[in-house]
Amino acid sequence: MMTNPTGRLTQGQFSFLPDLSDDEIRLQIQWGLRQGHAWSVEYTDDPHPRNTYWEMFGMPMFDLEDAAGVMQVLGECRATFPQYYIRLVAFNATRGIESITMSFIVQRPASEAGFGLVRAEGWGRMQRYTVRGYEAERPEGERYGAGATS
Repeated sequence: MMTNPTGRLTQGQFSFLPDLSDDEIRLQIQWGLRQGHAWSVEYTDDPHPRNTYWEMFGMPMFDLEDAAGVMQVLGECRATFPQYYIRLVAFNATRGIESITMSFIVQRPASEAGFGLVRAEGWGRMQRYTVRGYEAERPEGERYGAGATS
């Protein structure tokens, strides 16, 4: 049974929905700002499910009152990394620690190669499985067509 009929990477909120428009992204940011959350923009070309630490673009944005600041940084990140995954992350520091309250992908490469299940047989009848990204064989910066010269 296929649980992800879209075949797209599903990390964070809204993963099974169609891509959000900039207006819808702006509304989500504004909602988070009203809750007192700080935002950051992150990017990666290795979206493995266990890769929870993406590269941060700029610094976290504390004390914002308008979504325009986050949208500006998002636009700069999109221009710098047009073929990377980009996500927005909201932090809630009300308990004295920064904890992620929401995150969602706002940009994907034009073509998502996906992941494969790799099986390794061990001693006896033991079998171990791991998830391997199809693009993981390519060097960083050249995945998903980024930096490709052909």
